[in-house]
Amino acid sequence: MEAKLTFTYDREADILHIDECPPYAEQESEELPDEIVARLNPKTSEVESVEVMFFSTRLLRRDMFELPVSANLRLAR
Repeated sequence: MEAKLTFTYDREADILHIDECPPYAEQESEELPDEIVARLNPKTSEVESVEVMFFSTRLLRRDMFELPVSANLRLAR
């Protein structure tokens, strides 16, 4: 089964959550540049979730930002 990403926005905290799976207590956190937090699988160290802090202010900026996420795209046959 292919993983799907879930995008949720917490307006009060101004955080965009991008999740491959629901958060769980054992996930490790790694703070990345530009106020981004990656949530890692404790066994494989793979990124399972990303939190983009101050998301609405990023939308007002003219400069772009990149997320530390890569995707494997496959064509459905």
